[in-house]
Amino acid sequence: MAEPTEIEHFDGLLSRRHSCRAFLPDAIPDAVIGQIFTTAQKVPSWCNAQPWQVIVTRGAATDAFRAAMIAAAENAPHRSDIPFPERYDGIYKARRSACGWALYDTVGVARGDRAGSAREMRRNFMLFGAPHVAIITAPRDLGTYGVLDCGAFVTAFTLAAEALGVASIPQAALAGYCDVVRAHFAIPHDRVIVCGISFGRRDAAHAANGFRTGRAPSGQVVEWR
Repeated sequence: MAEPTEIEHFDGLLSRRHSCRAFLPDAIPDAVIGQIFTTAQKVPSWCNAQPWQVIVTRGAATDAFRAAMIAAAENAPHRSDIPFPERYDGIYKARRSACGWALYDTVGVARGDRAGSAREMRRNFMLFGAPHVAIITAPRDLGTYGVLDCGAFVTAFTLAAEALGVASIPQAALAGYCDVVRAHFAIPHDRVIVCGISFGRRDAAHAANGFRTGRAPSGQVVEWR
């Protein structure tokens, strides 16, 4: 049998990676986290600026941030450094709805169950039980391109983590309380909070981790000229 090609390895890695929504509490060794960052750091960036800065928590620091985010979701005003989408229309609305309802079906939340949907939303701020979170920030002065570069870093981080058997989930929900995140970690105002990435070992027994999103065929997104 022929050995898998590099593209087959890469495609398999992308296929395995998913947004993990339930983690085991066990910490990831520092050496493994360090390897994730060493690999993710190789992603390209505009003019090689490498604008991302990352705060990583472990142990009591993760628990303290988790508590702060749970309190924020209940009491603090929603505000983000980077504006959230005003709305989703057309195919984007359809994809968003399909994703949300597929997740709710997997975890047993019926349509109209507001308590159930609120419970699932709250799990975002519990970091889905993850033992670690990475907070990604960008220089405010670099604007859109600084944020775009950070998006590339987030992708590289999640793929490097998956290659090392570490599950992850990028979370814009955490950036929706940027004032709380900034105060908690003493992040200066010249940096914008892009997102958080909760990560750890996936809880394979949890129903939420049986959920997978679909992908549009390339014909829907590529136009040949």
